[in-house]
Amino acid sequence: MMNSQQGTIVEKSVISKAGGISSSVNQTELKRKLLTANKSQQMASFFGRLYTMVAAGLLIVVVLSITYFIASKGLSTFFVDKVSFSEFLTGTKWDPEDDPASYGALSFILGSFFVTALAAIIAAPLGIGAAIFMTEIYPKFGKKVLKPVIELLVGIPSVVYGYIGLTVLVPFIRDRFEVLGFSLLAGGIVLAIMILPTITSVATDAIEAVPQDIRNASLALGATRWQTIWNVVLHSSRPGLLTAVVLGMARAFGEALAVQMVIGNTLKLPGSLLDPISTLTSGITLNMGNTIQGTPYNNALWSMALLLLLMSFAFIAIIRILGRKKLVHK
Repeated sequence: MMNSQQGTIVEKSVISKAGGISSSVNQTELKRKLLTANKSQQMASFFGRLYTMVAAGLLIVVVLSITYFIASKGLSTFFVDKVSFSEFLTGTKWDPEDDPASYGALSFILGSFFVTALAAIIAAPLGIGAAIFMTEIYPKFGKKVLKPVIELLVGIPSVVYGYIGLTVLVPFIRDRFEVLGFSLLAGGIVLAIMILPTITSVATDAIEAVPQDIRNASLALGATRWQTIWNVVLHSSRPGLLTAVVLGMARAFGEALAVQMVIGNTLKLPGSLLDPISTLTSGITLNMGNTIQGTPYNNALWSMALLLLLMSFAFIAIIRILGRKKLVHK
């Protein structure tokens, strides 16, 4: 009896040791397979890195090439044609075909700034208010109804906005105020509608990024819902909201077709919101096809394009600065 029990114990011990050895062997084999480099994986990793490097390099080359091309054309006005830089920026007379020619682009520059600022003044409160409604007041209705409507506005071509402004807004201003109708006000309203989806979308993301714990803490301290929204949520999301406004202004500053159809395209400085104006984009699009490549007139238009490019860089720099402030704030 004792021999039988001892044999059973010995047998179980042998089986246990065999199982342990087998398990150890399996783990060692698994580690070896995991640590052993797979040739197909190595090739996939190599081509993946190569593809991303080529794509990034191509993007850098394209950006630098565009910048160099526009800069070389735009600077020819000052270094080849000997046009005064101060005259170009501060002069109010634009007549490149006169003798002597005049290249004062101040009316175009101020027109672009005026219409962009007016569009931002109109669109920023509406966009931020819509974002608050979508995230804080009625989030279900906002996400199901309002957000798809805003996304639909993004897909509408700019020429449609311009044509609606030309057929509806311009006659309304003409009949209401007894003026020409083509005006700074018309351009600002059309641009405000165009940049409203951009401001609303970015502002919505900025408000949603505010932690819910901050809202709960404010309500627990006795603040009302609106006090929490105004003093806590908007304060915490301020860098993101400013980024939304700057993005909208960047789009408005470079818009050409929709603005060109409703602003009147005159070279006079506007005295009021109801006066017609001209912008850098409208001046370029209306005159570039009527000039000869390499002439002072053509180079002056390229100088206006260079100003637009520099303003785009300035908007990008502002956005990056606001983004850094946002990260520091977090």
